[in-house]
Amino acid sequence: MRFDVFNGDADGLCALQQFRLAFPAESQLVTGVKRDIALLKKVNASSGDEVNVFDISLDKNRQPLTSLLAQGVEVKYFDHHFAGDIPESDHLNANIDTTPDICTSLIVDQFIGGKYRAWAVVGAFGDNFDDRACQVAEGLGMSEEQLGLLRELGIYLNYNGYGATVEDLHFAPAELSQRMADFEDPLQFIRQDAAVFETLRNGSLEDFAKAEACPPAIADDKVAVYLFPAESWARRVSGVFGNQLATANLGRAHALLTELPQGGYVVSVRAPMNNKFGADDLCRQFPTGGGRKAAAGINELPATMYDEFVAAFKAIYA
Repeated sequence: MRFDVFNGDADGLCALQQFRLAFPAESQLVTGVKRDIALLKKVNASSGDEVNVFDISLDKNRQPLTSLLAQGVEVKYFDHHFAGDIPESDHLNANIDTTPDICTSLIVDQFIGGKYRAWAVVGAFGDNFDDRACQVAEGLGMSEEQLGLLRELGIYLNYNGYGATVEDLHFAPAELSQRMADFEDPLQFIRQDAAVFETLRNGSLEDFAKAEACPPAIADDKVAVYLFPAESWARRVSGVFGNQLATANLGRAHALLTELPQGGYVVSVRAPMNNKFGADDLCRQFPTGGGRKAAAGINELPATMYDEFVAAFKAIYA
């Protein structure tokens, strides 16, 4: 059997899209909302099976990965998040790069020799790597309007991945992957499956309007902290709104805390765009935290740790 395990955001979707266009095969999809990254424990594979992993932290999946390798499962791993020590195994093909300006879609683009590069550009835009996306797109001969559409698609696919559960999302990530699967050209996908693009565009605009109406709880030229209510629109928009804030304020770090129905917060952190460091180190100080240098998060920050988080956030960036 084959299993494709992927983050439900733009980067995970576009990484898988390129890989399966390059290596067509039937597979079982294993995915979820963007923050559902402990996905390898859901894979029931055995010796001789093939597991391909896209855009989820190896460090957060170490135990099930070790178990799969011990059973003789062949694993290809593509990621850009903190990995820690990479297991040594003849069954593991690890393609992991944690430098600040690369995403999983660009790693897969390198792996397949740039064959479906337009999808890599979509994934890079979705992960807020606008400069890299434009650089990679230079050889594609696209107009400014076409490149703008790829940027929109990346942002909307990323926006769709945020939520506490799949029910918060406009489209389940597995459904999105299946709808994208036959399209070598993302512009053709936008034209021919317009319902996805328009639904995500309209939902994004509505949610962004609500987010922009919320003033920051803390703000100066170095840091800003936003508090959002425990509502589905806030869970959907927090990550992409954080990207927008980071792009608009290049020297400022941002933390967006969305209340959870059971209490506490889900946290999104964006390092300053002109100094992409520290977000992963900050979030790993707290239970359920992780990510990468430029962008990271905490799945469940206890309300009692709010002051401790803000102090640690300021200590790094202020």
